[in-house]
Amino acid sequence: MSSLKIRLLSFLGLIVIWELAALLIAAPRIFPGPSAVASLFMSEVQHGRLFHHLAITMFRVAASFAIAMALGTAIGLAMGRSVVINALFDGWLILFLNMPALVVIILAYVWFGLTEAAAIGAVAINKIPSVIATVREGTRAMDRNLTEMAQVYRLGWRRTMTKVVMPQLTPYLLVSTRTGLSLIWKIVLVVEMLGRSDGVGFQIHTYFQLFDVGRILAYSLAFILVVQAIEWGLLIPIERHLNRWRR
Repeated sequence: MSSLKIRLLSFLGLIVIWELAALLIAAPRIFPGPSAVASLFMSEVQHGRLFHHLAITMFRVAASFAIAMALGTAIGLAMGRSVVINALFDGWLILFLNMPALVVIILAYVWFGLTEAAAIGAVAINKIPSVIATVREGTRAMDRNLTEMAQVYRLGWRRTMTKVVMPQLTPYLLVSTRTGLSLIWKIVLVVEMLGRSDGVGFQIHTYFQLFDVGRILAYSLAFILVVQAIEWGLLIPIERHLNRWRR
């Protein structure tokens, strides 16, 4: 049996267990089954609310992710290649790695107001340190012989980066991408709950106040579907393409 069939059977088993648990508990408002959640999901889709708020959240995720990956990769490369730069900023890195995300979000809203820039910036700041740490370790693990060969043959900075450095950093960047998306999704929801008037986090907070568990799960389901679509439709094909040279 193929791995895809096994995954599908496992997923169907989870749905069956969920439905049976909902029937046994018999409290649809507190613990709705998958059929009830699916009905509410379609209702939100038909009224246009779900796609509207999901699109806004996706924009915030994409913007903060792009900022975090760009800055984190650049700083991680610099720290991994330079002993001096690493010594200067290693303490800063440890500080921001251990800074609670909630504190960063609150400070961003207090200092810069309840604005879109503050929301995206707070999410990016929470992710940048982990990208730096991963890329720094990847840079340290690179084969120095290849780098020296590139210098001997005078490949230039651009070709050295694209032909020597980036292929070796690909596994580390893919790890940062996956962990970054999973972390950013969660932080964006908190940002929206605390200081935005739209987005999936805002909707979940609204339905929490109404004790509407079904719609909370419906919006969570939308999140899960988007994450799975990104994983199977984007990340896995990119990973296969970037690692084709290993075959």
